[in-house]
Amino acid sequence: MTPKKQRALSRSRFFTGTKAGSFDHLPGGLNFLKRQFSFLPMWVIGLCAVTTAAGTAAGGWHIIRTLGHRMVKLQPLHGFAAETTAALIIQAASYYGMPLSTTHVISTSIMGVGTVKRFSDMKWIVVERIIWAWLFTLPASGLIGYALARAALAL
Repeated sequence: MTPKKQRALSRSRFFTGTKAGSFDHLPGGLNFLKRQFSFLPMWVIGLCAVTTAAGTAAGGWHIIRTLGHRMVKLQPLHGFAAETTAALIIQAASYYGMPLSTTHVISTSIMGVGTVKRFSDMKWIVVERIIWAWLFTLPASGLIGYALARAALAL
């Protein structure tokens, strides 16, 4: 790789890895994980916000309907218990710096509330489909990220 390409690539990495040096011992092929900058340009923040809003607008209603009506029929009290539990878990994880998926947390909170409400009221086939989706999401995301990183390096 030419020095010009290396400089352009290093400028395009905004915020990855960790400041604590956790990735310092990794082999050279994984240098892309190391933190390069301590700021994010406003256009990146704006693009992330627009993408998140579009995703929520496009599919958020479907997720809420599945969790609140198809998996188990929730009453307001049950929704409050699930949301409070999820909020406590997310706050505790944030305090300790643990990454987690808020979707997974709220889904499992609703599963817990539905199970306590009445075990037989849970639609376990929906729960099974959700768990399979979780299991396939991580490797699929990793493969897509790897392919995009390789494509970016090839440019």
